[in-house]
Amino acid sequence: MEIHMVQVLGARGSTPPRPARLRGLTSRAGGLLLALAALALVCLLSVWLGLKSIPFADTWSVLWHNDSSAEAVIVHELRIPRTLLGLLVGAALGLSGALMQALSRNALAEPGLLGVTMGASSAVVIGIAFLGVSGTSGSVWLAFAGAAFASVVVYVLGSTGRAAVTPDRLIMAGAAITAVLLAFNSAVLLLDPGAFNQYRFWHVGSLAGRHMDVVTAVAPFLLGGTLLALGLARPLNGLALGEETGRALGVHIGRTRWLGALAITVLCGAATAAAGPIGFLGLAVPHIARLLVGADQRWVLPYSAVLAPMLLLGADILGRLLVAPAELAVGIVTAVLGAPVFLALCRRRKLVHS
Repeated sequence: MEIHMVQVLGARGSTPPRPARLRGLTSRAGGLLLALAALALVCLLSVWLGLKSIPFADTWSVLWHNDSSAEAVIVHELRIPRTLLGLLVGAALGLSGALMQALSRNALAEPGLLGVTMGASSAVVIGIAFLGVSGTSGSVWLAFAGAAFASVVVYVLGSTGRAAVTPDRLIMAGAAITAVLLAFNSAVLLLDPGAFNQYRFWHVGSLAGRHMDVVTAVAPFLLGGTLLALGLARPLNGLALGEETGRALGVHIGRTRWLGALAITVLCGAATAAAGPIGFLGLAVPHIARLLVGADQRWVLPYSAVLAPMLLLGADILGRLLVAPAELAVGIVTAVLGAPVFLALCRRRKLVHS
């Protein structure tokens, strides 16, 4: 914690000399530009590589000139929406994970702790089992409504009583709601094999089969949540020093926490609605960002927003190629790759300084 405070204070410009600050700023900005360039390359690979082999020159040509050929249909109707969705969902999961860990000051916190993911899952289960909903377009809005409803319930439970709302109380309320909804989902799905058969394809987490209508449906929520999250960087730096110090620095503690919870709900809810539950990114990517740039949230949040979609799209590409002509869902690939990566991160001493 002490080292974390020194890092944040240093980031605020109170300790390091001016040349050192300039070198740090240049290094971090250069690293972010490099990460953006790598993300652009992964996006291009995502448009190029897939089950249907298309030469790169043809892919590049139909990317800018839609001539209605079979290759153009594959690129524009399937691969571009899939890539855009991976970009948005990855950024949302990375940002919501960084926000969750900063607000709770818990290195193992991740967005699902607030019950958002399970709320979305329960709504999809209800839609499939009782409302006859099928297909991605129908489950998107159900999942989003379920995530929003679960967030409201968690906030109401966490704010009851005379004590002020704290991250610990919200996490406990989220854990309770998650347990209740998990039991409900299990009961419904065990009694209805047909619903379970449909639900398992959504629950595994995937970018496949999502078209541009899904992208346009969730994009406003994801972009709004992203702007809100990035705008909280300075208050989160103050909050990291403790409530009293944060107040002395002019941080409105209650407003910061409320806006942070709202951003997490919007980002995680919309991402889960669009692609299903995808683990690892929200937990591990903020740690990678902190290893690269320290604890300053002004850099952790942008880095998380860039690194997470890069990893998500990379995992999606691997899922397309590893078992071709079949596909592995990206949720499976991130889980398989994420476990050893996270264990490796855990062995590094810097992980504890979240």
